[in-house]
Amino acid sequence: MTCVETQPKAVTRTEAAPARRVRSGLVLALACTAQAMIGLDMAIVNVALPSIQTDLGVGHGAVQWVIVAYGLLLGGFLLFGGRLSDQLGRRRIFVTGLAIFTAASLLAGVAPNAGVLIAARAVQGFGAALIAPAALSLIAVTFAEGRERNRAFGFFGAVGGVSGSVGVVASGLLTGGPGWRWAFLINIPAGALMITLALVFLAVDHAGRRTARLDVAGATTVTGGLLLLVYALHHGASHGWVSVSTWGLFAAAVGLLIIFVRIEARSQAPLVPPATWRNRTLVVANVTAFLATCAFLAFIFIGSLLMQQALGYSPLLTGVAWLATTATILPVALVGARLAAVVGVRPLLLVGLSLFGAGALWLARIPADGSYLTDLLPAFLAAGFGFGLCGPALQISALSGVSQADAGLASGLLETMREVGGAAGVAAVATVLVAGAGLAGFHLAFGFIGLLALLAALTAAIGFARGCRSDAGSFVGGAKRIS
Repeated sequence: MTCVETQPKAVTRTEAAPARRVRSGLVLALACTAQAMIGLDMAIVNVALPSIQTDLGVGHGAVQWVIVAYGLLLGGFLLFGGRLSDQLGRRRIFVTGLAIFTAASLLAGVAPNAGVLIAARAVQGFGAALIAPAALSLIAVTFAEGRERNRAFGFFGAVGGVSGSVGVVASGLLTGGPGWRWAFLINIPAGALMITLALVFLAVDHAGRRTARLDVAGATTVTGGLLLLVYALHHGASHGWVSVSTWGLFAAAVGLLIIFVRIEARSQAPLVPPATWRNRTLVVANVTAFLATCAFLAFIFIGSLLMQQALGYSPLLTGVAWLATTATILPVALVGARLAAVVGVRPLLLVGLSLFGAGALWLARIPADGSYLTDLLPAFLAAGFGFGLCGPALQISALSGVSQADAGLASGLLETMREVGGAAGVAAVATVLVAGAGLAGFHLAFGFIGLLALLAALTAAIGFARGCRSDAGSFVGGAKRIS
């Protein structure tokens, strides 16, 4: 099994300046805070969904787009955002993304109807797509290759893993307190502070290769294809899976994605160079990340609806109930990042995904009078342990055997799989929920999530080889460099 390292790009002295002039701790803090904000806004509306439905008068099928619009635009433009970061400079794109994200949060907080709210969430997703690759690139040029960078990426992955659960807790506290609009308005002071810190403390960088053409056609076709694919899932639930319109949407989505592949093959500056797909470790990590995130965000989405609609929990109590998962993910993820160097990512993924799948399947039999201690808590703890082990393992394996010059591309691809997987998971599980009646629908949904997690575990088991050490100092299951 081999992993191909592409030729590194020339790095200018100004490009390397952040690594010399900015303290590494500050760069890591800014990058992790940005990652947390992106993850929080993916999950923060879950508990608020019933309140949004009531206040804005929207149906169950339409309200899922408050989540899907954000995740879809984020996932669709991550690779394009990484290219912009290379072309125009990390600091500039990082700050621009923060400004767009903050402005869209204000619009979402004052939205008078569902249409404006969904549009604002889409703009938020685009801003986040600029922030994420720029943040990862800042880490890549600040920390030396090897254990130092590996620990930084491990911590970054841990923050990303816990941010979703923190978002659910924060959503419950805000929805049960000042109201669901504050789930968006709270981003305004946070975003303003981060913009100020970035402008003051991050050195101006000027990336080389400014003459390389941006792959606008590739970004447009892949985003359009993914948008149509998720919409087809939503459309099929309400119009039938065998209807002409549903099949037409699926056909259009596949057509756009095929065009994207053809554009990439001919482009002089493709979003994803063809050599990337010859890195088996990277490919397996991304497929596993897609399935795992699909299951995890669907778990949060359906779990929040279960507690409020089937078990009668208030938004505040729902947020507090998620604390078991939140409090578990971060310490387990930090330990998991260290264990990856000892046992490798393959065992961590197998154990983590199996635990998570078991937690979801446990909820597939919850009774109508289910209690927190005996029915919800075991599943929430299993989910926290499971995803805590998976987060850093996926981050490390996706970057194994990748040169510093290509770290942004590899990270952007991983984040794309995570975000699109989350959006697709929410759409798919909402479809499964509608197919059932009452509590039976929730049982079907959690069973579906459990199967997704077990499929991700099977992918990791087959795709990763056993016990091979990477150059970065951690076992990744078969990654080697070719010089």
